[in-house]
Amino acid sequence: QVQLVESGGGSVQAGGSLRLSCAASGLTFSTDAMGWFRQAPGKEREFVAAISWSRSGTWQTNSVKGRFTISKDNAKNTVVLQMNSLKPEDTAVYYCAASDVIVRDHTLWKYWGQGTQVTVSS
Repeated sequence: QVQLVESGGGSVQAGGSLRLSCAASGLTFSTDAMGWFRQAPGKEREFVAAISWSRSGTWQTNSVKGRFTISKDNAKNTVVLQMNSLKPEDTAVYYCAASDVIVRDHTLWKYWGQGTQVTVSS
């Protein structure tokens, strides 16, 4: 059974940084994709960034490019989202997700963490 546990959310002023971690367990060989999504109040869940356990390269949505970095530690089954230059519009609940392939559509991802709140004040 795949389990994803996020940590590292919190409150920060605009321009600040936060680091989110996702510890994964129970992964199978086919669970190659790890991603971060976010959902603000009244809005649909949106893709933020993703990474593959087996391949190089990362993917980010345009609004976070140059500010957010996703990385992985294969030995620890951990994925990290480093968020710099945070803006009030980054405020949302951030979710870690796992699946077989990387896609932007959140409805196609198989496994989800419980979410962690990120609040950025102006």
